[in-house]
Amino acid sequence: MIRKLPSGKYRIYSRKTDPKTGKHKNLGTFESKEAAEKHERAIQFFKHRK
Repeated sequence: MIRKLPSGKYRIYSRKTDPKTGKHKNLGTFESKEAAEKHERAIQFFKHRK
C-alpha cells in the first residue's frame, strides 16, 4: 500500500502487519507517486513468479 508522507514523498508499506512489531513493513520511499507505483508492481511481480 502506498501512503503520502508529511514531507510530500510516498512510501510503500507491506499489506500485512509484521507479527513482531504489529506494524506494516517499510518497503521503500519515493519522490513521486508514479515511481512508488512502478516499484510496487515490481514487488508484486517478484512475489508471485515461480
